[in-house]
Amino acid sequence: MNSLKSKHIKKNLAKPKVTINLKVKMILLICALILGMFAIVGLFVHYFFTDSLEDQMGERVLNVAQSVANIPELREAFAEEDPASTIQPIVEPIREDTGAEFIVVGNTDEIRYAHPLPDRIGERMVGDDNDRALIDGESYVSQAVGSLGPSMRGKVPVFSDDGEIIGVVSVGFMVDDIQGIIANYTQELWYVLLLTVTVGILGAVMIAHHIKKSLFDLEPEEISHLFLQKESILQSTHEGIIAVNQNGLITLMNQTAKRLFLANKKETESYVGKHIRDVLPDTRMPEVLESGESQYDQEMLIGNHNVYVNRVPIFYENKIIGVVSSFRDKTEIERLTQELRRIKQYTEALRAQTHEFSNKLYTISGLLQLDQKEEAIELIQQESHTQQEWIQFLIRKVPDPMISAVLLGKLNQANELGIDMTIHPESKLTYHLSKKNKDTLSTVLGNLLENALEAVKTEAESKRQVSIFFTDLGDDLVFEIEDSGPGIPTELGDQIFNQGFSTKEGSHRGIGLALSKQMISEIGGTVLLEDGELGGACFVVTIPK
Repeated sequence: MNSLKSKHIKKNLAKPKVTINLKVKMILLICALILGMFAIVGLFVHYFFTDSLEDQMGERVLNVAQSVANIPELREAFAEEDPASTIQPIVEPIREDTGAEFIVVGNTDEIRYAHPLPDRIGERMVGDDNDRALIDGESYVSQAVGSLGPSMRGKVPVFSDDGEIIGVVSVGFMVDDIQGIIANYTQELWYVLLLTVTVGILGAVMIAHHIKKSLFDLEPEEISHLFLQKESILQSTHEGIIAVNQNGLITLMNQTAKRLFLANKKETESYVGKHIRDVLPDTRMPEVLESGESQYDQEMLIGNHNVYVNRVPIFYENKIIGVVSSFRDKTEIERLTQELRRIKQYTEALRAQTHEFSNKLYTISGLLQLDQKEEAIELIQQESHTQQEWIQFLIRKVPDPMISAVLLGKLNQANELGIDMTIHPESKLTYHLSKKNKDTLSTVLGNLLENALEAVKTEAESKRQVSIFFTDLGDDLVFEIEDSGPGIPTELGDQIFNQGFSTKEGSHRGIGLALSKQMISEIGGTVLLEDGELGGACFVVTIPK
């Protein structure tokens, strides 16, 4: 599963392929949305407008027809011998005043008594849509093709005083005229919609430009790529990282932070959105939010972890919008420091050995030039004997090459400094050490021997003594390192193992003993300070088998 996820991340971290520019894509999408919306709105308004105008025209013709049908003179004219001579003069002025295309009055046989064209009076009405008025007595609006063409008609029956249907009034507007009126109104509507769409498209261009500028001209594919890249870098960083916003709410926390700070909680739990005080009560990130001042290399104890913390405010347009904090386990840094110190010790030991042998070579060269061959041979044999004694002793008593190398290096260093360093002849270390115990012991011995050399190198030459004893008899490995230096006052015996405490002057002190005790404690051992026989300090280290 992790392999598949890793492949997916690597695939997405490849250079993104951009098909369509974000700005163009946004303009096209917004324009399509605007056009679609306004097309729907336009069609709906057009239909609604058309329907409303038709209803209004229908009501208008029906009202005119009813008004004409209720004229008493017109009703009485039906009983005359020539109704048309009375009805036509009554109806024609009304038609002209109302703007109707026609007002036709007919009897029950649909014979016209009034018509816009006088020559058609007396002829039969056309359209076959009078039955509802003449038979059922209804008033209604219909559309039919009359003698003048397609028209909208209002049909109203004419009743006698006795309530008998005696005729019908038909008032109408031509369909082409109605469509022309509708076209005039809707044309203005479409102009307004077109103008609105144009403004919308211009707005889409401005919005797309603004958003693209806000995104630093990045494409969505590039933003996704940067997000995956940032997430990969963040989660693979060995330092813990936590970020909060201006309200103190967590916005980011990588896996290293969860492992270091939240050992007793679920790593799968999401802490984003929670207040930093709820997760880390002792944090000082809110102080940085208020002051806006960065804090670097602040030591802090969180749970079982001693860490170094950096807290830096995040500014945007000269305003604090959050704080990011990075931290590293102090123990890891100290171990790295100690490894560097040990490498430095090895380097110094090699340098001392090289310097010592260089001096011996010059001495031998001088003796040979002075023709003192016997003294030169004696010096060579003496040095060879001393080195061989050390090497043979370490081979027999300390088979482990790592521990032997530390002891041999310190012996050479002491010899160059004029310090008498001795290993007790009864010392023995043949017990097979685990890798962790071997690394721990190498570091601790290097620290204690370096401290012992520094303690005696300022003493008189006759008093520069360092003694080493070790044994693997019993259930523990025991090491005693004693020196003839000034020793450590009794009242400071409990403080020398504290981080940063040192009886020596200078910076970067107080690390070796504190780290040594911590490393020994991790493998179940102890390191103690006792009074030595040489008058200085005596450190006793025990490691259980």
